[in-house]
Amino acid sequence: MIKKPSELTFDDKKLSMIIAGVPGIGKTTLALSSPKPLLIDLDNGVSRVEARFRTDTAIESSYKELIDDLSQADLSKYETIVIDTGGKLLEMMKPVVINEDAKNGKRDGNLSLQGYGAVKKKFREFISFVRGLDKNLIIVFHASEVSLDNDTTGLRIRIEGSSRDDVWDDMDIGGFVEMKGKRRVIGFSNCERYYAKGTHGIHGEYEIPLLDSESKNNFISDLFKKIKADLKKETEDVEKYNQVMSGIKPFIDKASSVEQLNKLFDKYNEMEHYLTSKKELGFALQQKAKELGVRYDKDSKCFK
Repeated sequence: MIKKPSELTFDDKKLSMIIAGVPGIGKTTLALSSPKPLLIDLDNGVSRVEARFRTDTAIESSYKELIDDLSQADLSKYETIVIDTGGKLLEMMKPVVINEDAKNGKRDGNLSLQGYGAVKKKFREFISFVRGLDKNLIIVFHASEVSLDNDTTGLRIRIEGSSRDDVWDDMDIGGFVEMKGKRRVIGFSNCERYYAKGTHGIHGEYEIPLLDSESKNNFISDLFKKIKADLKKETEDVEKYNQVMSGIKPFIDKASSVEQLNKLFDKYNEMEHYLTSKKELGFALQQKAKELGVRYDKDSKCFK
């Protein structure tokens, strides 16, 4: 089904996100600040989360068990599925893809080149699966410091093979958590130090507040609200853009005299513009003036 931009709405869009950083920096606690989370603890690390920030947790021993539980459990009270960690999730997928096709594995049990491709495909299938559950998805990844060409250090997701770059493809946003002095920040823009992904108004660095005994753990929930507000504004701006364009563009196309063109030009200047409407309509006026053999006079501010 083909839809016009004004018919596209994202009010109920579910978001997918990567949170990456070195071990012990508070990634899981941060992930649990998402809306009504269910923690899928694949690394057995929930004990390291302060008791007051823990949430309902599923501990899975295999990929099949994970899929079965998510398929069969009542998830109605959860809005977000938190996978901790993505590296362990990919490890669980290895025996699955080898069992599906022996060519995906080597004799020593490791993945073949074809196997890595199969795991990438399985990872994307999992993301689609969670979206089909109508849930947000947050995947936590451990990261390691790596040496870069310019004698500096960077951060990279800690997973085997080239998949560490591909995991970003199907995610809406993703950020790296690191310490800057005494500040803990998450960065959503690519830089020399790490890969990241920002969209829907979320870019650059955000400071993660310190959590004291009275603090609420709601950083990601608030971030998702900002994204939803940005998506809503985008939809509203598209609707207003269409109203502006339809209110004057057909009349510019039909204008047959300089008098008509000047009336339309006055209307163009009085209108409130949205997105690219001012640029597009200005070009349309210039093209019509050229067609009519008239020009814009800067002194009188009209076409002659």
